[in-house]
Amino acid sequence: MSRADSIETLELGPIAASSSRKGEVQIDSRSSSRQQFEQINIIDPNGSREQLHAEDAERDNVQELAPIDSGWPAWRFVAAGFMVEVMIWGFQLCYGIFQDYYTSYPLFKDASGIAIAAIGTLSSAVQFGETILLSFFFGRYPDLLRPSLWAALALNVGSLLLASFANKVWQLILLQGIIFGVSGGFLYYPVLILLPQWFVRRRGLATGIIFAGSGLGGFAFPFLFQTLLERVGFRWTLRVWALAILLTISFAILGMQPRLPIPKYQRGQRPRFIPPQMHFLKTSLFWLLSACTVMHSMSYYSVSLYIATFAKILSSPFSASIVLAIFNSSTVVCQVVLGHMCDRFPYAWIMLASTLVSGISVFVLWGFAHTLGLLFAFAAVYGGLMGGFMAAGPISVCDCAGDKPEQASVIWAANYLVRGASIVAGPLIAGVLYDRGKATLDPNMRFGAYGFETLEIFVGVCAVAASVASALVGLTRRRVQAA
Repeated sequence: MSRADSIETLELGPIAASSSRKGEVQIDSRSSSRQQFEQINIIDPNGSREQLHAEDAERDNVQELAPIDSGWPAWRFVAAGFMVEVMIWGFQLCYGIFQDYYTSYPLFKDASGIAIAAIGTLSSAVQFGETILLSFFFGRYPDLLRPSLWAALALNVGSLLLASFANKVWQLILLQGIIFGVSGGFLYYPVLILLPQWFVRRRGLATGIIFAGSGLGGFAFPFLFQTLLERVGFRWTLRVWALAILLTISFAILGMQPRLPIPKYQRGQRPRFIPPQMHFLKTSLFWLLSACTVMHSMSYYSVSLYIATFAKILSSPFSASIVLAIFNSSTVVCQVVLGHMCDRFPYAWIMLASTLVSGISVFVLWGFAHTLGLLFAFAAVYGGLMGGFMAAGPISVCDCAGDKPEQASVIWAANYLVRGASIVAGPLIAGVLYDRGKATLDPNMRFGAYGFETLEIFVGVCAVAASVASALVGLTRRRVQAA
């Protein structure tokens, strides 16, 4: 295939003919292996013909687009998204290290455990939940997307710097929790909205690579933050991380370029803030995918929060760091592998397999874990498969959009809103179940030792329920395709 055959052209608008010519406008697209051009013939009623030079037509009316699924610009976007994932979500996945530190810090010793836990929970929930509002706003003002990234970066860095001077837990909730989450959502939003522009056939692979950034950060950063907190305290740890975010994400913003030109609207012609027709809300596929998201999130984030506690009771604090590292590192591998598999096989059956095996591992491995070996095996299996589940997100969203791809960003944002609510609800339920069970820390129980019995049943049932919803997604897709 020649280079010209793989080039896409986008018409930005009609070329106005001279007022003295009222004839027909003909566009003849030609291409060769060296260049692609358009020859525009304006025919007047008398049959005379004027040929406009191809380069003028291309400059005025046609923009050459970068290739899809390949090329430096596409993979530069993946690298930029990966860096944002590492720095924002990798940091949030390690909040358990800060939580242990804040709990024992003399200045915060009178604060409740729920208040300290709310710092990390609100940060993640706000970042997920605000995506729907960002989708509406940037759907109306797409020209403000890139300027907002620099403002969000300044707010993100500033929130950590101000949090380093905090003397009250409510100040940390506001700064390290809410404001960091809001600004992080702005920084991460371009990954969601621009990814479908760059990748189609390799969308699952690209998604897996980007999402693997959080797992890589979750693997490496616990040891880094543990060392920094012990040596320089939380104030300088937050300042160091603010500087790291400033340097890294500044480069990432430069790489997050849109593939398609940014639309320019005349006054009074901008789209409505809330799209008038959201047909996906009437489809069973959307609600089944939402059910998958709810069940997956309630299970996955509850395990990620309490698996370190279980390891600490079973062995030592160092074992808790190791089990978190295994949990997050297995996510890195499986997100890339499962994302690539979603490009080749129906995503619904991959979702089914990952959630079903994960649910079984809760009952078989974690439920009967009386040694670190079984716990490490559970962390690898569950962390990898449930973490890799999220690589199917963009593909399922585009499938749900169907013949209205312009609604994909709104569907993805709605999915994130559901996930944000589930992130709050799941760990809260798990916390209540654990508080009731930890009164009997009997290590000799065959199933659910150390008071984790009801919590393990809860996360296991949620994982299996996600697999049932995934099966229904697959059956729904098959019925729609057969119709």
